Formats: sequence, C-alpha cells, structure tokens
Amino acid sequence: MLTAALVLGGLLAVAAVWFVARPFLRSPASEEPLVEPGRAGRERLALEEERDRALAALKELEFDHRTGKVSDDDYRSLVGELRRAAADALRALDRGRGQIDVRSREG
Repeated sequence: MLTAALVLGGLLAVAAVWFVARPFLRSPASEEPLVEPGRAGRERLALEEERDRALAALKELEFDHRTGKVSDDDYRSLVGELRRAAADALRALDRGRGQIDVRSREG
C-alpha cells in the first residue's frame, strides 16, 4: 500500500511539474517583429503620457498639501491648472483626437 501511494505521489508530482513548465517549453506562438505605431498611435501614446503626468502631479500635490508641505494658498494656485491639464488630456483621449487644447500654462 505504501509503494502504491509513493508511486501515485510521484506521478502526481511529475504531472504538476509538467503542467507548470509547459508554457516555458513551448516556442512563442508568433515570431513577428513588433511594428512601430502609426501617427494616430503615437498621438494616443502622447495623450496617455500627458494624462499620466498630470494625474501623478495632482496626486503628489494633494499628498504634499495633506502633509503640510504645501500651504493652502499654494495648493489653490496649483491645483486648478493640474486638474485642467488632466481633464484636457482625458477629453482628447475620449474624442480620439490627436491634439490637446493648449492653454496658457503660465499664470
């Protein structure tokens, strides 16, 4: 009985190793080279990067304000422009446009 249990356990272990290793042993399904995105793809990537930068800056500003590193007056003067930049990028992505409405980013 012990021998049968050891054999069954060994077979189960071999099956588990084979199941886990199977994806690593296969060749890739497609060996096509990556294609450079077209103009629309590059514009979308630029918009996504702009959105991500604006949201990250907004998150950092809000954290700094909560921890007391940024005063209320400074926070009020900076938060509006960051929200506007994030909203512009999100609107442009929703429209599928390739351009952001560029507003004066100074003062």
